[in-house]
Amino acid sequence: MTPFRIALVMIALLLGGPAAAQSQPIPVPDAPSLGADGYILMDFHSGRVLVDQNSDVRRDPASITKVMTAFVVFNELRSGDLAMDDPVRISEKAWRAPGSRMFIEVGKEIPVGDLIRGMIIQSGNDASIALAEHIAGSEATFAALMNQYAAELGMTNTHYTNATGLPGDEHYSTAADTARLVQALIGQFPQYYRFYSEREFTWGGITQSNRNRMLWQDSSVDGVKTGYTEAAQYCLATSAERDGMRLISVVMGAETAEQRVGQSKSLLNYGYRFFETHRLYAADEPVETPRLWKGVVDTLPVGVGEDVFITLPADTYDQLDARIRLSEPLEAPIAAGDPVGRLSVSRNGEVVRERDVIALEAVPEAGLLGRTIDTVRQWLN
Repeated sequence: MTPFRIALVMIALLLGGPAAAQSQPIPVPDAPSLGADGYILMDFHSGRVLVDQNSDVRRDPASITKVMTAFVVFNELRSGDLAMDDPVRISEKAWRAPGSRMFIEVGKEIPVGDLIRGMIIQSGNDASIALAEHIAGSEATFAALMNQYAAELGMTNTHYTNATGLPGDEHYSTAADTARLVQALIGQFPQYYRFYSEREFTWGGITQSNRNRMLWQDSSVDGVKTGYTEAAQYCLATSAERDGMRLISVVMGAETAEQRVGQSKSLLNYGYRFFETHRLYAADEPVETPRLWKGVVDTLPVGVGEDVFITLPADTYDQLDARIRLSEPLEAPIAAGDPVGRLSVSRNGEVVRERDVIALEAVPEAGLLGRTIDTVRQWLN
């Protein structure tokens, strides 16, 4: 194994950005203590959790449930099994849904796109049930789909029994699982995530405002979803982006609607004030071009398969040290995507990020003469 020490200034140059300026780090104070039952603050790109209080305790998620309902709907759109202009016939069950409503009428046919807006902006339980029944035949079967996606996303403390968030004994989630779900929804469906920033929607002559008051109070906020039941109290999942850094906060069990907004602001402001996120390496861009033996070419560009982000205390970027260790010797044939080494990023001697280093190109094996020559060269070296 041969170590390759890569200075962070070279990382910045490789990615087309300036080297981090030397500055005195800002001391990071303790995270704000909130009155909510459970909450979390997480960086979207790196996945680093910055604040965590009872985030893995199961709670009634109320209408935050509809984030998963939307996630399932968006997957159906992506697969081509559903289209925005598909008509959905409204059942009596959907029409009679209690709680927040879009006010759709039984027997009418409504386009999927309008139901999505009714579900997201107006938090319509009727729209959620209508979409669930259209996709899966029944809300119960749709809930089974929700649970399958939750398992795939690693939401180990979540179980759904309905598409709306109405209370149920076996209907629960956590702040941490909700943050993970929001991260997946934004990452996989940016073209649909825009619905969460729309401030109002009109259906049947009735205009309803988005229940997420953060949209009016913080220009960096562009989602996501509120929730309230007597059992759950006031909940809010929020995402905001400032100067390319996106944070996700989830507050569950606040005592009032005003408190869930104030607590979400406190989390976001803490994260943006005392932390920063950097992209260290871009996916599929070469970071090294080591010697390759017994191939039709003599070198192999290597890099990472996905962007590598890191979140760290503000003004500590220059403390990072990155090393790549490559398997030795590298010999053809090699397929694009084959792991050929390991990237390790550390700060003050502590490893903070590791990733596989992969071949960025396929290189076939050389002919007999070429392989023989390289064998002799390896022996001489």
